[in-house]
Amino acid sequence: MSSSAPATRPTSIAAAASAPDRLPAELCLKIYDLMLRARVLEERLITMYKQGEGFFWIGGPGEEALSVPLGLLIDQGEGVDHDYLHLHYRASGTLLAMGADPVDSIRQMRNTATDPYSKGRNFAGHFSARKWNVVPVTSPIEIQFSIAIGTARAQRTGTGARGITIVQGGDAGTAEGDFATALVWSSRKGQELPLLLLVTNNRFGISTPYAGQHGYAQIAERGKAFGMPTAVVDGNDPEASHAALKQALDYVRSERKPYLLEAMVSRLRGHSSASGANPVKDEIDCLERFEHTLEDRNLITRAEIDQRRAACTQELLEASQQVRSEPHPQPGAVWDYVFADKNLVGGES
Repeated sequence: MSSSAPATRPTSIAAAASAPDRLPAELCLKIYDLMLRARVLEERLITMYKQGEGFFWIGGPGEEALSVPLGLLIDQGEGVDHDYLHLHYRASGTLLAMGADPVDSIRQMRNTATDPYSKGRNFAGHFSARKWNVVPVTSPIEIQFSIAIGTARAQRTGTGARGITIVQGGDAGTAEGDFATALVWSSRKGQELPLLLLVTNNRFGISTPYAGQHGYAQIAERGKAFGMPTAVVDGNDPEASHAALKQALDYVRSERKPYLLEAMVSRLRGHSSASGANPVKDEIDCLERFEHTLEDRNLITRAEIDQRRAACTQELLEASQQVRSEPHPQPGAVWDYVFADKNLVGGES
């Protein structure tokens, strides 16, 4: 199902983000390879769902031009000196850009015991990586905005922490109270938090269009009432996304104050497998558009594009075949990983 207002570049995009400097050729090709891998991975997961090898699919086809640059700009590590990530379930491109193995997403899709994110206990796209401060993705909409306040408070001015907190959600979820809570708590005078609030706006909720649900043209406008800088970027352009994200991250890192960035993206496969996961018409395909850009700059040929896609498709097909032989969790382990049996916060290993 397509929104009545496709996710195109709005007129209010910040000038710095709408006309970015060209990224170096090497970086452009790296971003493209990661975008392609993220897209082919989502296609493989959808195929697995339709073949009965998974119970549910939800992912981010159409958001790769934003999620990949974000993953490349993260300060990776564990603890308050590095960035904390409170992502939503459309962030596979971010994880891949950070170095995640796509086979692990296939394991989670098939709910195998070898799934490193949830040990076969959660939906696809529900990442968790302690070594990178990737806080477990939650299924309830937008509660990550309330949870993110905690890590941001641990990193605020005066604590000596150098990292920042990044929280991401969709446009429909901003109607939830958790988003408003994050705006309030991150902007209190004298107690501001180093928090980047990132909204990916595809102009559609699960089944409700943006039009008629919000009383403003852009969600970013809500940040102005709290005194925080805001921007809107064309999230279908990876170079614009990279520039806007870097600007926002640099501000939060240096000022230790919040920033609200809204990215206009596309939804190319519906909300989830609950709506069929079929291709959506009349939406911008960021991957296809970037391919044309790279061709125009003579950085890649159509033959090379086809070769890269074929190789990636074959690699992930073989990965899915490998995962078929891996075990599912045993019934007796149903209570494992539900309650902590060690004081990890206190340093017990």
